[in-house]
Amino acid sequence: MHRSECLAKGGFKIINGPPRVGKGPMTSKEVSDTSNEASPSRPTQAGRIETCQEAIKEARRCLESNDKDCITRLIEELVRNQCHDGRLIGKKIADRVRGVVHGLWLVSDDEYRCELLRMLKSLDVSKKWVVKALSMYTKMLNKWIAKCGIDWEYKMARSNIVRQLEDLLRRMGWSEVRMCEEMWQFVGVDVDEFRKYSVEPCVWLEGLEPLRNLRKPYWFGLKVSDLVVKKCGNNIVLELSTTNSVDAIFFPVLLNMARTPGLKIEWKRVAPTAKYVRKAIALGYYVDLGIGDWPWPIKLNADELKRILDGFSDEELAMFVSGLLDGDGSVWYDYNSSVYVKISACKACPKRMVLGILRDIIAKRFGIIGRIYPLNNSDVLMFYDESAVRLLRLIRPFVHHPLRRLRIELILAYYDGKISKDEFMKLYEQTKYELGAPDVKRNNALEILTRAAPQTHTHGESRHKKLHGPPSIN
Repeated sequence: MHRSECLAKGGFKIINGPPRVGKGPMTSKEVSDTSNEASPSRPTQAGRIETCQEAIKEARRCLESNDKDCITRLIEELVRNQCHDGRLIGKKIADRVRGVVHGLWLVSDDEYRCELLRMLKSLDVSKKWVVKALSMYTKMLNKWIAKCGIDWEYKMARSNIVRQLEDLLRRMGWSEVRMCEEMWQFVGVDVDEFRKYSVEPCVWLEGLEPLRNLRKPYWFGLKVSDLVVKKCGNNIVLELSTTNSVDAIFFPVLLNMARTPGLKIEWKRVAPTAKYVRKAIALGYYVDLGIGDWPWPIKLNADELKRILDGFSDEELAMFVSGLLDGDGSVWYDYNSSVYVKISACKACPKRMVLGILRDIIAKRFGIIGRIYPLNNSDVLMFYDESAVRLLRLIRPFVHHPLRRLRIELILAYYDGKISKDEFMKLYEQTKYELGAPDVKRNNALEILTRAAPQTHTHGESRHKKLHGPPSIN
């Protein structure tokens, strides 16, 4: 299989930083923000400890009931949340995580022990840690590794190197919020002006930590839209690609919740409508997962999709819609003083079935009415005016696309009477795209990546302070 079709390993990691229209027939003058955590702000130490303790308690309950699948899932969650790292979480909790791993080892047969070792290796856990957790000598662990056919050499994992470099760069002044501010400056959004009206442009970084759990319905919504999920040998690969400025930052932040992403850069064919673009550079971000790490169906039919959505709680359904919106959606306000939320799907493809099913379940569950309209190359599910505002209130906490989330915050601030119409229009103008002309928000993915990536902020502190003042952690 060609590398561009199935990336198995390798790639280049940019450190955590390096991602229409009116009622009835579409007549709006504006093209919306189409899309075609850099770690987020880290949780407090107390919050991380509490999360780890709860997962450890649940794992012990699963151990008592001999539910190996449950224990395995929780061990993966504990490791992803770095609960096993005594330097970050404290020796006491790290030892409890080792105890859970040892407990699973003791009650497992040889096959399950091999699966446990494969999982720990895939999560970049060091052999030294595993030796201590399993209370065995290194020589004995090496025998098990050979017996299981695992290639596990002593080396510093790429993700560990990334984390160490991030910590160094943070001490030199970089942060996710600072990266976010650089992104907004690049696309012409004045963060200070928004903050003056209590609208936080970097709020999209909040609430990303729960997405380290791929079972969150947000990921399923993203998969149904833009996220490419494919099986490649013994791996599952998640991939997002873009030529757009905002997505170039958003996509690696998001994928970093699953695992440290790799990057590929390639020329992309220019759309006939973009006559002002001579060449487009696309950035492809990807992560490799174990074969059992992806919990959602890779291929869907209408009955299965409806069954899954019907089984969601209201909050889970809102998460699903948010993931779908972050991939194939748009949010905007037009010159007719109307609010619109749109989700697109190609006409003759499997994704088209999503629109009707989603329209019906949103109407049934929330009483929010949407309509499906045909366009030239796609169909769209549209919510407008009061229905759009009601939907935005539901999904607001779970939307992470920077531009969509900023527009949601701005629209709701206006509808809640927190800003005037003139103030709203002045701010909203900064989020709009240019039609039929060069637009900094489009086709500048590589430029914004080189500007906002953390290594570009290790010098020039005085320039940043002059432009922005000290970084905000709001």
